Amino acid sequence: MIIICQKPLKRLKINGIALFPFIFIRKFEDKQNNILINHEKIHLRQQLELLVIFFYIFYILEYYYWLLKLKNKDLAYRRISFEREAYSNESDLNYLKKRKFWSFRKYL
Repeated sequence: MIIICQKPLKRLKINGIALFPFIFIRKFEDKQNNILINHEKIHLRQQLELLVIFFYIFYILEYYYWLLKLKNKDLAYRRISFEREAYSNESDLNYLKKRKFWSFRKYL
């Protein structure tokens, strides 16, 4: 995992994004935000499990499914199984040590 502070993220509403094998964060001080970093590390594990490309395919498909169903971008984003797993476990800094393979399936 490589953490990079990225100025283009300043224009977006996101604080961080995981694009295997990198974690891009908006603010330099967020390098110390253990919860944000853990959230993004969970995404990196999900990406590895799905051989990276399938993660992005499923992520986009699931997002558009929920967007069509809910007609709300924020709610659609929050309903994505990958995000639900990451948000549910971001505060547990030991989660990745005990996480089972393909645990995101519980959140489908």
